[in-house]
Amino acid sequence: MAFSIPRVAAIHDLSGFGRNSLSVVIPILSTMGAQAVALPTAVLSTHTGGFEGYAFEDLTVFMRKAIDHWTKLDIRFQCIYSGFLGSPAQVELVFCLIDRQRSNQPLVVVDPVLADDGKLYDTMDMDMVSEMRLLIRHAGVITPNLTEAALLLGESYRQDIEEESLKEWLVRLSDMGPETVVVTSAPLSRKGRDTSVVAYDRQSGHFWRVPCVYIPANYPGTGDVFTSVLTGSLLQGDSLPVALDRSVQFVTQAIRASYGFDYPRRDGVLLERVLNSLNGPVLLGSYEWLD
Repeated sequence: MAFSIPRVAAIHDLSGFGRNSLSVVIPILSTMGAQAVALPTAVLSTHTGGFEGYAFEDLTVFMRKAIDHWTKLDIRFQCIYSGFLGSPAQVELVFCLIDRQRSNQPLVVVDPVLADDGKLYDTMDMDMVSEMRLLIRHAGVITPNLTEAALLLGESYRQDIEEESLKEWLVRLSDMGPETVVVTSAPLSRKGRDTSVVAYDRQSGHFWRVPCVYIPANYPGTGDVFTSVLTGSLLQGDSLPVALDRSVQFVTQAIRASYGFDYPRRDGVLLERVLNSLNGPVLLGSYEWLD
């Protein structure tokens, strides 16, 4: 059965307040022409970045029931996209869904949400790191930040990593399973505090880089925004460098649209102000071939 609208199993948490995870994944994928089918891994009163005392409900039992129900209904997915997992046990459930959808040959995108700035998130531990190493074996695309890339490889976090060393990391991560590795927050910059997104495509053997202009503000959820646009772009048939370029441009636009307003940055970027731009003309030109 052919589908004109790609269907995505979106395996992320649902935070009641704050723009991250499913609250950004669903509108971005929908705007980009994909049907987002939510498989929540946990329900939180707020996201975990900047809030204390948040309520957290693990949904491992529900996930198993939902996957079984989808199997009975023969619901088929063209993409499986996972992000924040509520417990190490949930990795097995993601495996289960991938295995049951194998005949559909879905694009499997894994955002290995574990850590940032050299530190594990509050809800993560080394057991989750070990399980995430197993999960990425089944992915076609992974999008770790630099800290997560180091954890997955068992390396020390190096904020000043050189280009050749980072390329080696990308190849080693790809050797673990995924054909495409995208690392965000990479310090490959020619201008002070600017960063880069760097990617490796095993099939072509090419490395790509998209520079990210530094803006002095930090908003939770931008990683979810980035990977969601990347996923939507790939499902639209864009090449990897074009998908990278679109994702970086959109995140930068969202941060710029938010930065001038006086509100708590822990609320996330003002996605509502820029969402419609995903349907506008694609303006490219910032990606570079690193080879």
